[in-house]
Amino acid sequence: MSSQEVDDYMAGLPAQKQTRMRELRAWIKAAAPEAEEVITYKMPGFKLNGKFLVSYDAYKNHYSLFPASEGVEKALGTEIEPFVTGKGTISFTEEKPLTQAMVETIIKVRLKEVRGES
Repeated sequence: MSSQEVDDYMAGLPAQKQTRMRELRAWIKAAAPEAEEVITYKMPGFKLNGKFLVSYDAYKNHYSLFPASEGVEKALGTEIEPFVTGKGTISFTEEKPLTQAMVETIIKVRLKEVRGES
């Protein structure tokens, strides 16, 4: 899997979804530069040392970032509560997006979990 496959995936999205998805991708890459971009579960994502870090996707009326682990929920507390929509799922919209700081915190927590540091 490669960044090119993710580029191709992004190019296939409706134009109005591409901007938010590219932004989310850039934020994740910046927070986890050592992570490998992949297509996982038929959506763009990242792995670290072969272990699942996160995936993300655009849907008709929202976007999702997976997974929202217990560690993520604990680290962000009430700030993330409105976005947690199911087991391991953080959903957001254009009108109510995740902030870059939230994404950075999510990735920081997930990196620790994947490395076995939490």
